[in-house]
Amino acid sequence: MTDSQKTEHIKRVITAEGVALRKRYSILNHQNTIGAFILAFALLGMGTTAYFYIAHQLSVWLTIPLIAFFASLTHELEHDLIHWMYFRKKPWAHHLMMALVWLARPSTINPWARRELHFNHHKTSGTESDIEERSLWNGERWGIRRLLATGDNGLAVFFRVLAFDDAETRKRIIKRSLAAYFPLGLIHWSLWYVFLGLHALNAISSFVDAPIVWSATTLQFMHIVNILTAVWIAPNVLRTFCLHFVTSNMHYYGDVELGNVIQQTQVLTPWWMMPFQLFCFNFGSTHAIHHFVVKEPFYLRQMTVPVAHKVMRDMGVRFNDVGSFKRANRWNDLKISQQVQQQ
Repeated sequence: MTDSQKTEHIKRVITAEGVALRKRYSILNHQNTIGAFILAFALLGMGTTAYFYIAHQLSVWLTIPLIAFFASLTHELEHDLIHWMYFRKKPWAHHLMMALVWLARPSTINPWARRELHFNHHKTSGTESDIEERSLWNGERWGIRRLLATGDNGLAVFFRVLAFDDAETRKRIIKRSLAAYFPLGLIHWSLWYVFLGLHALNAISSFVDAPIVWSATTLQFMHIVNILTAVWIAPNVLRTFCLHFVTSNMHYYGDVELGNVIQQTQVLTPWWMMPFQLFCFNFGSTHAIHHFVVKEPFYLRQMTVPVAHKVMRDMGVRFNDVGSFKRANRWNDLKISQQVQQQ
């Protein structure tokens, strides 16, 4: 079988399993209701956790991962919404959900703007035109720069700007990034840097035994920033790092045949990645399924995993190819890939 034939076979098997699950569990036919319920559950979980933290009933070390977990649900919902899986015939409800999932995850770009980038990702996955994955540093060698950029979107943009010598290109990247992150992303990352900066100053002043005497207004401002960081900012920094670490390594890049879905992704489920999977809702296990069957909501993908993984493995989709970390996410050996590109 050719890769194209293998792809069609995988699509048929997974689609058939989805149909069978909907027949077996009739509730799955109420997709809009399920999506709205999951969103309400996630927002309620985030809000309740924040309340107990502010009321001094939860430590910050428990608050951040709990909220990050609930926020990971809203990311999956946003991904489904980008593909118009909820309230397609009720635009007001669809766009309200889009706004709420963005509010829950302010570290991201505007989801309406991301829709175009994501559709392009499916068309050009693994190639230089795949801007969405390139923005996550997929295809770059692992090092300190990529590690920092993986969890910090602001640094990712900054490093990308530094990579170009051309002033016009730099201006274009900055302009597009500001537009994409306006306004929630800019608020989120600004608060994060303010939080880091203020606490860094306090740490340095304490180390040199010259404590800073802050004004009452500044202390009140810092208190508000600390609360927002614990219940809104830091959980999304944690979630962002985990998601970007998983997705940028389960997608192949650079020597992928255009349109060859077999080569686009792998299933990434080694035991040591479970902490990362926890905060991106098992993304490494299920996202490859989405590349074959696009129109299935994320919770249904979780249910089709046993059947999907079996047929994918049988048809040659790679599982736990951790060697791709050393190959800068290339499908083939990095040296061979570079030689082919040069030719």
